[in-house]
Amino acid sequence: MAMVRFIHTSDWQLGITRNYLTQEAQARFAQARLDAVRAIGRIAEDERCEFVVVCGDVFETNHVERQTVNRALDALATVPVPVYLLPGNHDPLEAATVFRSPTFAERRPPHVHVIEDSRPIAVRPGVELVGAPWTSKRPLRDLVAAACADLEPTADTIRIAVAHGAVDILSPDRENPALIELEAAEAALAAGKIHYLALGDRHSLTRVGTTDRIWYAGTPEPTDYVEDNPGHVLIVEAGPDTISVTPRRVSTWRYLLRERVDLNAETDLDALENWMEAIEAKDRTIVKLGLVGTIPLRLKARLDRSLDEARDLFAAIELWRRATDLTVLPDDEDFSSMDVSGFAARAVEHLRQRAAEGGDGAITARDALALLVRLAERAA
Repeated sequence: MAMVRFIHTSDWQLGITRNYLTQEAQARFAQARLDAVRAIGRIAEDERCEFVVVCGDVFETNHVERQTVNRALDALATVPVPVYLLPGNHDPLEAATVFRSPTFAERRPPHVHVIEDSRPIAVRPGVELVGAPWTSKRPLRDLVAAACADLEPTADTIRIAVAHGAVDILSPDRENPALIELEAAEAALAAGKIHYLALGDRHSLTRVGTTDRIWYAGTPEPTDYVEDNPGHVLIVEAGPDTISVTPRRVSTWRYLLRERVDLNAETDLDALENWMEAIEAKDRTIVKLGLVGTIPLRLKARLDRSLDEARDLFAAIELWRRATDLTVLPDDEDFSSMDVSGFAARAVEHLRQRAAEGGDGAITARDALALLVRLAERAA
């Protein structure tokens, strides 16, 4: 039996939005996902792959804007090999599916195919795809097991199963009826019903089980901080007795999470500023910080200034509210250089008292004092 070489990818989620991105950064974030589609086409050509399978969540939702669909199809048109799109939980093949919208139907390139059921698809003689598309947001059965149930073992055809969803051993929700049962999938592989199971839904690059024939490709561009090793596609070379799976990085964006940044002295803030300065490709980097410690007002003012400057350079800078516990305690040195008198001096003293009292107003008072320190520094 001959070998087959193809690209396994998933979870493009074209049209995805993130509320922590500015309008300008969101536009670049969206464009990067379309650029990844074109990069996949170049890899397919360079690696002499015969086709591409996209294992679900091609689009973020069935209700993406027409412009997103048009741009997606324009990018897909550049891929030089057949592309097979599987509907997933974000874009299921329901009544309002994007895959049957007028825009998609009219502009779909002829080499782009939607997997609409589980009937074997002959890619070429000796190679078949068997899909497990989502037809609703909440399937009530294991779609991989259902797709493989009536398949006969094959001695002369390499069969690739294309699916989307959580494998039971990786899911905390053991009551979900749509979980993919690993034991059943491995039994289908052992019986020769299928020779590789290409999965989507998990955004992290993940090998499942011990056969080396069940993989999540992960998302080609990251979407969150919690993903483990996203940003790849898989080059798969499969046969009945051999398998080779090679990850290829395509991502240009990244998420960086620092769960705890201790800030108690100027040297701590120096270290944070140096860390941010050393990061490359800031315009494609999204950062979340958990700030912990106790600092005086002058350092809080410097921190605010540093973060404002960083936000001009990075795609986004977020403070992790759940992990941030930063206390600002004004001291006499904070006000020694402030040349204020009259009403301004009385306002400063009032804010200092409110900040020292604690309670709901203390944080507002400290923020106001920090702003006054910054303004005083600018005026000096």
